[in-house]
Order: sequence, then structure tokens, then C-alpha cells
Amino acid sequence: MTKILIVDDEKDIVETLSFMLQTKGYEIISAYDGEEGLKLAKEEAPDLIILDVMMPKINGYKICRLLKYDAKYKNIPIIMVTARSQDTDKLIGEETGADEYITKPFEFSDVLEVINKYTA
Repeated sequence: MTKILIVDDEKDIVETLSFMLQTKGYEIISAYDGEEGLKLAKEEAPDLIILDVMMPKINGYKICRLLKYDAKYKNIPIIMVTARSQDTDKLIGEETGADEYITKPFEFSDVLEVINKYTA
């Protein structure tokens, strides 16, 4: 079973994504702040990470950079999901190693399409 880590400080987003992805057969782990997200990423070694940018403790860009520059975790696909939709924000996401960048509000089908690209 494919394991996905969702890291977002907005509880409703985590719960909605978790529920929708579980119905598609994914195993879900979740964290509500950057520190917990980074810890779980290292402990659980998920198959894919959905990562918010603006979060308490450690922001998504920093988590992405820490994981992508660590040989042990660099191959885990990271999908950045954020309300920050400026081109400069997307560029920072790419520079930190994010594999995909989805802006909020998003359609679940779009998220699922991106996930399938990395897990199919």
C-alpha cells in the first residue's frame, strides 16, 4: 500500500485529503506543523509527501530542502500545496526541490492526478 504523508496546519485540508485518499486505497500519515512533518517524514519514509508552505515551527520550503538534500530521502516525491500562487513562490518551491506545486484552493481531482503520476 502506498504511504502518503500530509503536512498542513489547516486541519480541514488534512482531514479532507486524508479521507479522499484513503477511499482511493492510500495509507495516510498526517502532521499539523513543520517540525512534526519533518520528524514523520524521517521516521515513516513515506512514498510521497503533500506539503504546505506556510506552517508553524518549520516552513514547507525548509522541510523540502532538508529532505531533498539528504540522500536517504531525496527520492521521495514532494507536492507543495499552498495559497501562495506567485511565480516567485513557485520558483522557490522548485529551487528547494519540490516535484510539483499546487495552489489552494485546489480540486481534489487535480491533486489525485499529480499523486498518480508518482505512485502509479
